[in-house]
Amino acid sequence: MPTTLTLKNIPDEVYERLKLAAQTHRRSLNSEAIVCLEAVLVPTRVAPSERLARARELRAGLAPSKFRAKDIDAAKRLGRP
Repeated sequence: MPTTLTLKNIPDEVYERLKLAAQTHRRSLNSEAIVCLEAVLVPTRVAPSERLARARELRAGLAPSKFRAKDIDAAKRLGRP
């Protein structure tokens, strides 16, 4: 059964961002707050195959000459002793 929660002392900036998000998504402040809490506290599980498909899709959008393995390795080593 749903529970009622009252929030106090919400910082103005957080309130304004929540209000704007609610307007953008055409939700009430209450509904937007619930969606935000669920997104953080009840993460959805993504199947490995879906994650891999998304990674391949992102990689396909990159120019192949920009990210060579040796360039990536060199970038990772920057600033290391």
